[in-house]
Amino acid sequence: MTVEILVVLAILAAAMLLLATEWLSVDVVTLGIVATLTITGILSPAEAFAGFGSEVIVILASIMVLAGAVVKAGAMDRLAEAVHGLARGRKTPTLLTLLSASAASSAFLSNTNVTAIMTPVALGAAKRAGLGPGRVLMPVAYASILGGTCTIIGTSTNLAGSAMAERLGLAPFTLFEFFGIGAIIAVVGILWLAFGARWLLPAQAAAAVEDRPEPRRFFTTLCLTEGSPSVGRPLRDVKLDDFDTDVLAIARGGERLGPHHSRKLKAGDELIVRASREGLLKLKKSPHFTLEPDEHFSERYLEKTEFALVEALIAPQSRLVGRTLKQLGFFDAFRGIVLAIYRRNLSRPARIENMRLRAGDVLLLQGPEEALGQLRGGKDLRVLMEVDQTAMTPREGLLTLGAMTLAVGAGALGLVPFSVAILLAVLAVVLSGGITMEQAYRSIDWRLLILIGGMTSLGVAMEKSGAALYLAQHIVGVGRIFGPWAAMAAFAFLAIVLTQPMSNAAAALTVMPVAVAAAPGLGVDPRTLAILVTLSASLSFISPLEPSCLLVYDLGRYRFMDYVRAGTPLTLISVTLLLLLVPVFWP
Repeated sequence: MTVEILVVLAILAAAMLLLATEWLSVDVVTLGIVATLTITGILSPAEAFAGFGSEVIVILASIMVLAGAVVKAGAMDRLAEAVHGLARGRKTPTLLTLLSASAASSAFLSNTNVTAIMTPVALGAAKRAGLGPGRVLMPVAYASILGGTCTIIGTSTNLAGSAMAERLGLAPFTLFEFFGIGAIIAVVGILWLAFGARWLLPAQAAAAVEDRPEPRRFFTTLCLTEGSPSVGRPLRDVKLDDFDTDVLAIARGGERLGPHHSRKLKAGDELIVRASREGLLKLKKSPHFTLEPDEHFSERYLEKTEFALVEALIAPQSRLVGRTLKQLGFFDAFRGIVLAIYRRNLSRPARIENMRLRAGDVLLLQGPEEALGQLRGGKDLRVLMEVDQTAMTPREGLLTLGAMTLAVGAGALGLVPFSVAILLAVLAVVLSGGITMEQAYRSIDWRLLILIGGMTSLGVAMEKSGAALYLAQHIVGVGRIFGPWAAMAAFAFLAIVLTQPMSNAAAALTVMPVAVAAAPGLGVDPRTLAILVTLSASLSFISPLEPSCLLVYDLGRYRFMDYVRAGTPLTLISVTLLLLLVPVFWP
């Protein structure tokens, strides 16, 4: 073992430890890796920073922007309405319809966005079919992960794998190269989730049937200031139903009063309410009320700034769990205002500043664009989506969908490089007024781009220093004893295991150089192993730490072991299919 190999393996071990323990943020760890590789002379500055300027970074950033624009255009909402209309009555057809729609959408959009939009639809359809939420929500999240394997833009892991393959001297993955094997795995996975996994999912009674899926209802407090048109009027005349809002209690002079419909409102009253997100947006614009958090904290911003609004999920391992907004000093810590909080099955009046936060709570956050942008990729709060307060016009929506469709088509047919096609689509959407450049920048997960760029450099360092070959020799030894198929299985499971302490993309970028170095000794095409590692890292279902799984963690009343019990068979099925089919598709 040379000194260079020892240094690179030490950097790899330190990176894995820091990513697993989350002592430092992902971007800090990644940039530290790049700096260390340069200082130690393992890589030249040009080699170390090449990953940040790759074509894949441009594609991934453009896809993030277009995906946000497609969601803003309402395309997913219309798909959700169509699914809700089709999924009526019988249990199995309902489940198959939901899973198919989730998988198909996530081939082009992020599985987090797909799951977030499909969740209320799934709940409504489940109620109509007499299914408990636990039987539906986890399968919908899993289906979104399965669908992401069908194209290289379906998941950031596929794009990261393509970038690493190119840096290792292999041909990059093409747009629909994974479609055949991805479709097979998705179909088999959906059938397993619909027919086989039912015995592994928690059985819960279905709620009463409703005609439409019910959106999340957030808790907040409304203030009546002097001059409000509602002062002096009985509660029934305020017509809060028009704002999709329920009054749970009225706080007046230190007392908490019941929301009797004849009770007259007074200046200074505080109404503890539960409202849909759309209702809250209407209330923010209403002259009758002000949101108490908005009134209390907005004045503390020293400079005039543009505000954004996002939904953010409290992660299971978050340091915020068990503490109140007051105890956290949330505004000072995050420079954001929590306007409202959603919590499943909470119906009693609750002031949000006194609620002890739980994993699965969803916060409606308002703050400066740069402050909320820094939350993306954080370990305490997972940004689910930006809440756009201005909808696209039908013309802008059609142009957005048309631009993305043309970009995918032009890239697939080879008319122009895909990176150029997708970038032109972004420019078309911006120039048409569909989104602003500020919104485009906010759509990009900068931490993920830094992770991919930096970990790609670590992969190159492993290959250049000989560390990948050193580790590969041990895997080749396994192949000589048990055969190449066993060695391939070892790489696949290693990638899956590493997705738990690391991200999926980081796991693929770590394992791929070793797999490619081992390929000649195993008598396997290096690109075959690169594809196997990439797809394996994309198909890990054994914990709820994937953002799409976190979205349904609380709604489905799941426990950690529910994911282990239901996800382990699906992971084994997916890996078995990969080991059987990858050598067939890429001999």
